[in-house]
Amino acid sequence: MSLDKTILFTDWGLIDYNSAFEKQEEIFSETIKSKINNQPTENNLIFCEHPHVYTLGKSGDEHNMLLNYIQLQANDAIFVKTNRGGDITYHGPGQVVGYPIFDLANFNLGLKQYIFKIEEAIIQTLLQYSINTSRLDGATGVWLDVGLPNCRKICAIGVRSSRYVTMHGFALNVNTDLQYFNHINPCGFVDKGVTSMAKELGKVINFEDLKLCLKQNIIREFS
Repeated sequence: MSLDKTILFTDWGLIDYNSAFEKQEEIFSETIKSKINNQPTENNLIFCEHPHVYTLGKSGDEHNMLLNYIQLQANDAIFVKTNRGGDITYHGPGQVVGYPIFDLANFNLGLKQYIFKIEEAIIQTLLQYSINTSRLDGATGVWLDVGLPNCRKICAIGVRSSRYVTMHGFALNVNTDLQYFNHINPCGFVDKGVTSMAKELGKVINFEDLKLCLKQNIIREFS
């Protein structure tokens, strides 16, 4: 069976987290079903934005959520336990959330190589905006000033995979309201900050231009 590296792109726009999760699960399950039946599999790249939500990965610690239910409501936010890897993170307006539902067999990749490529596409995108970023040993995601006291994260990554099919993905802070991160220990870290493209560059970023640039870099990285 020939391997298909074609990446199908969809932008769901602003969509609540649980609806997006259900739609992801559907595509993820269909892809696995095709794979089990030795049929060709698709690679779907989905971008979206979520209303305020805190999500906790399956190995995460609930103590990293610093708000109670009443306080969540006061902040127009919800709290969701989910089945990705990683600890707690925040999603909200002004953040590009990417859900690559890829069959890694199509690209002859393992999970570590896949995450490396996602990180690389984001690093290259940020470089085009004159933001220098890198990886942090022992942590996924994309970071600024690694090794310095003001080390901070600009993109979180949390993935689930089964039979080498991926779901969940990354969240890149573009024009994100960073105050929402004050209510959690992001990804379980108590000693590292969080930043956004807007904060680093001191201006609001054109969201559509950024998404186009990011999409092109992901497709290039996997082609």
